[in-house]
Amino acid sequence: MIKPITEVTNEKALESAVNRFKERGIILPTFAQQKNPDLIPEKIKDELKNIGLWDFNPLNLFRITWKNEPKKHGGLYGNPNYIEIPKSITGVDARIVMMVGKYFPTGAHKVGAAYGCLVPRIVTGEFNPDYHKAVWPSTGNYCRGGAFDSKIMGTESISILPEEMSRERFEWLRDKVGSEVIATPGSESNVKEIYDKCWEIRRTRPEAVIFNQFDEFGNPTWHYNVTGSATEEVYNLLKGQDSKFAGFVSATGSAGTISVGDYLRTVHPHIKVAASEALQCPTILRNGFGAHRIEGIGDKHIPWVHNVKNTDAVTAIDDEDAMRLLRLFNEPEGKAYLKSQGVDADVLAKLDLLGISGISNLLSAIKMAKYYEMTSDDFIFSMATDSAEMYQSRLEELTAERGGYSELQAARDFEKCMLGQGTDNMRELNYQDRRAVHNLKYFTWVEQQAKDIGDLEQLWYDRNFWPSMFGQIARWDELINDFNERTGVLKKYL
Repeated sequence: MIKPITEVTNEKALESAVNRFKERGIILPTFAQQKNPDLIPEKIKDELKNIGLWDFNPLNLFRITWKNEPKKHGGLYGNPNYIEIPKSITGVDARIVMMVGKYFPTGAHKVGAAYGCLVPRIVTGEFNPDYHKAVWPSTGNYCRGGAFDSKIMGTESISILPEEMSRERFEWLRDKVGSEVIATPGSESNVKEIYDKCWEIRRTRPEAVIFNQFDEFGNPTWHYNVTGSATEEVYNLLKGQDSKFAGFVSATGSAGTISVGDYLRTVHPHIKVAASEALQCPTILRNGFGAHRIEGIGDKHIPWVHNVKNTDAVTAIDDEDAMRLLRLFNEPEGKAYLKSQGVDADVLAKLDLLGISGISNLLSAIKMAKYYEMTSDDFIFSMATDSAEMYQSRLEELTAERGGYSELQAARDFEKCMLGQGTDNMRELNYQDRRAVHNLKYFTWVEQQAKDIGDLEQLWYDRNFWPSMFGQIARWDELINDFNERTGVLKKYL
């Protein structure tokens, strides 16, 4: 039976962690502080004014929040970061809002999901930084976030990701973090090869603790509580008298971000939650397989931590559309064309906040708006996990492959890839459809990854399971407060 992480299991390891954090002056922020930075001591905020957003400084753990000022250095806090994509781009009446992950340390929100996986193991004594190394298997941003958290917390990391991921990821991990990097065969779709490497590490490296985002409940627990709260806060900033929170869209990925839909349903019971995937690998839509170019969303399996019961629909996006729109949103000729079509300069200046998966999520939101015939009173929220800053090498590759960009090509891309989105390659899921998707977990997790079939059934039948997982964060904050009290580092900031 799967149980929440609530109690100390190894006092000796916990004492080692306390001593390590004391020596290095490390404070663990609570999850309540990540939701609401107003709770952070003023003296910590004063020091943050002199620290860069990506600096490997222990106080940057307090920047694992959606509410960072959009500044590279010295910023504090404000409202959650977001961008509303207007009808002049989307072609639909529904108001589509993207939560912006660029202003997290590492440039992506995955640093928060990694925190949600690592910290509960530290404060319960399951992870000893004097002995263990943190292994971060990923298709991109999660291993970057995990390596960042590990370095700040004074422990070594091992990053695993497919060899065909963008050059920027590898360079940063090796050159900036100093993480051990393992490149597995294939591209975005080759998740099983990552799992195979994890099994090899388990057999050969006893010091390695694997934080697999696809089966670590700290991942969706962090998003449910922190990202869910931030999303609701932005909606409350934007809503009018007749507004309705109508939809939430997320790439399935590791099934962390899609748990925001679980949270939103508790406050907006009639919301529609859609999972977005690549058309070239339509795992939920068609039990499909294949390779694709929408980096960071994973596929060819159903994550263990995906609460499939809470997914109303699935959309599949052609990766060619996402790549062409990456150029439209970032090339000068593309922005010039969009300006000629009435897109405001302020919006044009912010389109680079969307990375490839963010563009794909935007297209899925458009499909949702059209399928459910949503109006200007309806809000759809989705995620720009990272920004175009992470994909400059992809833009260079597209230029080398296809030649220079032009306003004529921009017009073609806008018409076909944006306005041409229809309700094809989309399916609404009934109860039995969801049950069938859940059953796909068996082949990955029971047959390949040695999970217990009873646990698989628990995920589906136990009505208290998901609330207990998402609710354990309150106990984690108690453990974090106890841990900080033992290190004594926080006292000088109070």
